Amino acid sequence: MSEHGNNEELEVEEEVEEDEEENTETSSQPGGDEVHADRSTDVLQTVEEAETQADWPSDAEQLRDPQRKENVGNSTATVKVVLVPEGHMMTVAFAIGLSIKELKCHLASELRVPAEVLQISLEGRVVEEEQSLIELGVRPHGSTRMEMSSTDPTTHPLRPLRPPEHDNMPDVITVRVQTDEGEFQEVVVEIERPRQWKPFLGGYSHRLTGVEYHHASVQTLHIRRPDRGVVVFSRDTQTVQLKSQTQQCPVDVSSQTSTVGCYISSMKDKLISPGKYTTADEYHERRLRAVICLQSFTRRWLAQQEVARLRRERSRRVAWLDMQDRMRAEDKEKQLRDRRQRWMNPQTREDFNLKYQALEKWRCEEEQRINSSLQGAERKVALCELLDQETQLIGAIERHRIAFQKDNYHRSVRNFLDKCAAPRQWRAADGRLMEKESQLTIRAKELRDLYNNINQSTDSQDQRLSVLMKLKHTVNEHKCQLTREIVDLIDREVDLMFRNLNTKDLEGLKRRISTLFLQYIKTPEFNPEVTKLLKYPSKSKNNMALCLACHRYLPSTDFRPSIRTDLSGRCRHCTGLDNIARCREDLSCYKNILRRLRADELQINKETKIPFLLQVEDVQYLVEGVWASRSALSASSDLYNLVFVRWEHQRDWSPWNCILLSKEEAPVHMVVEDVHEVYGPTFIHSINLKHMQARRHFSQISTMVKYMDSQPTVALGNQLISKPIPIPDNTPASSH
Repeated sequence: MSEHGNNEELEVEEEVEEDEEENTETSSQPGGDEVHADRSTDVLQTVEEAETQADWPSDAEQLRDPQRKENVGNSTATVKVVLVPEGHMMTVAFAIGLSIKELKCHLASELRVPAEVLQISLEGRVVEEEQSLIELGVRPHGSTRMEMSSTDPTTHPLRPLRPPEHDNMPDVITVRVQTDEGEFQEVVVEIERPRQWKPFLGGYSHRLTGVEYHHASVQTLHIRRPDRGVVVFSRDTQTVQLKSQTQQCPVDVSSQTSTVGCYISSMKDKLISPGKYTTADEYHERRLRAVICLQSFTRRWLAQQEVARLRRERSRRVAWLDMQDRMRAEDKEKQLRDRRQRWMNPQTREDFNLKYQALEKWRCEEEQRINSSLQGAERKVALCELLDQETQLIGAIERHRIAFQKDNYHRSVRNFLDKCAAPRQWRAADGRLMEKESQLTIRAKELRDLYNNINQSTDSQDQRLSVLMKLKHTVNEHKCQLTREIVDLIDREVDLMFRNLNTKDLEGLKRRISTLFLQYIKTPEFNPEVTKLLKYPSKSKNNMALCLACHRYLPSTDFRPSIRTDLSGRCRHCTGLDNIARCREDLSCYKNILRRLRADELQINKETKIPFLLQVEDVQYLVEGVWASRSALSASSDLYNLVFVRWEHQRDWSPWNCILLSKEEAPVHMVVEDVHEVYGPTFIHSINLKHMQARRHFSQISTMVKYMDSQPTVALGNQLISKPIPIPDNTPASSH
């Protein structure tokens, strides 16, 4: 070995020892990471200075020569990567001809994170993956500093995974090598981490310097044998390991028998007798009995669980049935209570119809009793007394009705004035209710307050004069016949008040002033806000109809709506008056049936139309004329407990596809899939007859014809049950 080579080896050894001493000092300090980072920075600066001093060719010259360009691309450079935001630093030697994408893959394998979440920045600018280190300005054997962050720091944080034993050893060191006499060059050396521990196989030492050199097997990676595709078994894994071991009994262990001159106590001896020998068949039989016992107990437990489940289901079913019965009972009780309340304190027109129906029922019962028990003059006297009692009851009902209409009139006037004076309301974007008052609503509010003050009863004469003067000043703003009449009535009341006339005598005059002022309020020229509430009759002739009872042409709104196209019937007033004088019917029960039918059909099909075309009179005809006011199954005649449901629930409800049942029977019928399999032929035939009767009635109405199916209507006479014709006996009859 030459002296020059010895000098180079000595310098390399000194540099390595100096690096190891500096690493030891760095690891002993508390801020070891920062010191290591500073040292790496110094090393990189030293390398950059050495590269600057070296006479490297320019980049343009390197790119012109392809062979030289390839050699330059294979050259390595030191890449210093700072992990953001932890601040850890990684130093790797990387070929400057490779792309940033390959650098990411290398760092991702080191950090054990996906390469897609890594983002590399250079001087605050994100570097594209297609760029190489040469394009970023990194020179061969140079160095650069980059920052790397994770786009998903929560799932994939950046933490160095270097083993603790390698924390004190840098990845790159600078070695000073003597190239010529008096000339030295600093070379960057990358330290390669061993992937496995290798044993020390010896080496040799320099006789002059004493430096130890290891064998090449220690310094290089282990060569793996190629896989031949055949599983190889070693002798060590197939041979049982045997071991010999000696055993020495303790000294005090011995056996002794009783002999002459030697007595051995038998107090602690045990008498052991052999047990019963168990054969294999007996053993398997015992196991089989144990298995059967386990299976029986398991099946018993499963049976108990199934019985408990059935009991729970039965309890729930019974509870549900009880709840349904309770709800039906409460509903029926509520209806009866509501009917009793309506009968005792009528408030609507239907309530008074109920009262007249009760009166008619009482009159019929009394008349039947008189006709069955009395005759001649006594019968006539009893009928006259019955007529007088009926007249008195009718008078009492009418007085109650007049009082109700009076209260209803005042209530409707107050509601009308409140609607006129109500401010405009709308819902803002944030959900708040906004209100706005205009000059018209303020005017309507003033008129409403003045009307309430006029109708307020007071004993103070000064307060009444103040209200009248304010009313006179208000109506004098407009000159017309109505305002002049109001002013004349006000002057008359003031004159009578100054003459100390009794207050009760002025009630008629006060009502006249109130009525005229209400007419003044309802005039759009004086109160424009009433325009949106007043209903003006249409002047079109098509919107007018003749009432056959009172012989007046009235707007269509005064007639009951009907599915028939013509309105040439009786108006509402004449219909109500005729009902009170003649039939005295209460249609509230039929209205409840229609309301229940519409609600049920809306839940099944929201596009149904026929139930909303029918009126209360049509439902009355179906219940009384077609179904005879009885349930088709149980013949129950309680109208408050009857409902209409579909006969075949696959088709929409119609008068020719319905059945009248009680509320208890309707849910059971609705679960029937095929009525022809559940009901008998006689019952089905009777239902079909009722459907044909309803079809015949509603086929006369043009509105209902388009909802009928295309199946031709069959005559009722052809729908009778076919019976076998009896064949007469050919035997001659006996002569008499």
